[in-house]
Order: sequence, then structure tokens, then C-alpha cells
Amino acid sequence: MTYENLDAKLVNSLLGNGRASLRSLGDELDVSVTTVSNHLRDLEDEAVIRGYSPVVDYDQLGFDVTAILQLKVEGSALPDVTEKLREQKQMISVYEVTGDYDVIAIGKFTDTDGMNDQIKEILTDADIRESNTSVVLNAVVENKQFELDLTEE
Repeated sequence: MTYENLDAKLVNSLLGNGRASLRSLGDELDVSVTTVSNHLRDLEDEAVIRGYSPVVDYDQLGFDVTAILQLKVEGSALPDVTEKLREQKQMISVYEVTGDYDVIAIGKFTDTDGMNDQIKEILTDADIRESNTSVVLNAVVENKQFELDLTEE
């Protein structure tokens, strides 16, 4: 029995079904439940797998307006601004980036009025020098995860 690629195979299996039982994973990967459990625990301890959560379709829940905010921030205030954005309920992603802007934030909203209100609130921060907001017209792909490549055995 070879354990080469086992962690990658385990991750790929969980991407397909995050609720799979240890027994079903063991059967699929042709290893014991104990082996799956040990490898899974190691992946969790190493923060390769950081949790298990449902993939939510926010559009189906009425959050069908997606906005992308690009912000230029006073240099020393970057950690404060990103933390405030992280705490905003409807901001689903916040990135510090290189390029013309310092921060990219993506938010989900039920309507443009709610989006407008929240963006205006964010922009009252004196440390934000400039902003650009884009409204997504069509999400071609969203929340995509990809399977890991396996080395040849």
C-alpha cells in the first residue's frame, strides 16, 4: 500500500464532498479509517484544511449585487483599514494588493441602495485617499476551488 499523494488525494476527495465520512474516504482512497483520520488530523493541525463549511449561493438568498472596491490608503493606516473591512458583515474578501490600489474588497449586497450606504460609510474613513467601485454584471465563476495535481506513482 502506497501513501504517495495520499494527502493530495484526501484534499481532492474532500473538495468533492466535504461531508464524507472517514470510512467512505478510506474506501475511496483504499486506506484504513485510522490512516485517513491521522492524515486528516495532520492536515488540520498544519492549517492546510482550516475548516468545513457549506458553499453558500448568496444570490439565492437575495444578495445578488456584488461590488468590488479598490482603495488607496495612507500607508501606515493599511492594517486599520483592512481590519475595518474584514469586520464589515457583507465583505466576503479583503486583499492587500500591489499596483495602483492598496486594497481590493469584495462585498455582497441585497440591493444597490444597501451597497451605496455601506460604501459611503466605508469611505468616511479619512485614511482612504481614493476609491473606485465596480458592480459585477455577471459572475462567470465564483468561490472556485481546484483539485491538487498528483505526482506520478
